[in-house]
Amino acid sequence: MTIRIGILTISDRASTGEYEDLSGPAIRATMNAYLRPPWDEVYRVVPDERPIIEATLKTLCDDEGCCLVLTTGGTGPAKRDVTPEATAAVCDKVMDGFGEQMRAVSLKFVPTAILSRQIAGIRGQSLIINLPGKPKSIRECLDAVFPAVPYCVDLIGGPFLETHEDVMKVFRPKA
Repeated sequence: MTIRIGILTISDRASTGEYEDLSGPAIRATMNAYLRPPWDEVYRVVPDERPIIEATLKTLCDDEGCCLVLTTGGTGPAKRDVTPEATAAVCDKVMDGFGEQMRAVSLKFVPTAILSRQIAGIRGQSLIINLPGKPKSIRECLDAVFPAVPYCVDLIGGPFLETHEDVMKVFRPKA
């Protein structure tokens, strides 16, 4: 089974080319560090528009066959931050523990982590995780939750994600 991972940057300015997307490449670098090849990336940059975010998430999961979709941006309290709402709208199940763990870890670094509204959820055979917009925070959050990601992907019928154990040790129950 091919391993396809969606990387979705949600940013008005990056989507128009006003500034370079640094968050999507930070996710890519982290996945390259964690995962053993081969895996294919499906990368998109969209504006902070809920219908566009929802449609893109559906495409990445349903049409592109991504077992994991990692979003960045749009998780704060600002009026245009609608990524969690878009994610919840397209998911069959919300996985609350991911957001709880990411906020708990982020609070060790910045008190404003309580303003974060990241969530995660399942759509069919895809796990969607909302990450913060800052590259440093992306790695901190992924370090905290990724140990559970491969087993979650296993449970929803996705491909076997194998990691570089010296970089990311994942948990799978003993048979």
